[in-house]
Amino acid sequence: MTDKNFDENEVPEDEGSDASASGPAPQNPDSSEAAAAEGSDDDLTVDDILGAEQTDDAAGADDALADAENALLTDLKRLQAEYANYRRRTEEQRHVEIARAKGEAAKGLLPVLDDLDRAAQHGDLVEGTPFFVIGEKVRAVVERLGVVAYGAAGEDFDPQHHEAIFQQPTPGAEKSTILEVVEVGYRLGEVELRPAKVVVAVPAE
Repeated sequence: MTDKNFDENEVPEDEGSDASASGPAPQNPDSSEAAAAEGSDDDLTVDDILGAEQTDDAAGADDALADAENALLTDLKRLQAEYANYRRRTEEQRHVEIARAKGEAAKGLLPVLDDLDRAAQHGDLVEGTPFFVIGEKVRAVVERLGVVAYGAAGEDFDPQHHEAIFQQPTPGAEKSTILEVVEVGYRLGEVELRPAKVVVAVPAE
């Protein structure tokens, strides 16, 4: 048997070549990082897209809901204003109709009031007599209705409420005034039942 001397640290060529072949192949660090980055970008991109779409959908739904609420609130305010105006107009019209109805009822009593005034001027309304009592009751009814008499001597002449049946030039008169009341005027609130018929004193030329 022949002894063969060799260095223990020396590796046979076959074994060295096998070890190098069976060992892990060297990797390019740049290519590994690029592959890892590419995979990471793919995963994040999918999640981000899904999350962004959900966020956009939720924001759009919130905006649509807010717009709808604002539109409903605007319509509600408009309807409330229209209803308030309707109630106000209705109430005003109701008062006008009530005053007009009272005025029609009072107009039927005006000739009676004229007769009572003439009777009083002639001294026929003696206190304690049946005629006097009836006259007081009629006047009380007219007063409860809210009828007011107007027109008196010495007042300023107002063509809106007084009907001049005669104008008399009067020395010393500086403006048109009522000289004599021929027929008393009556009004009910703002409703003119009858203008006062008067004789007007005007400045003399």
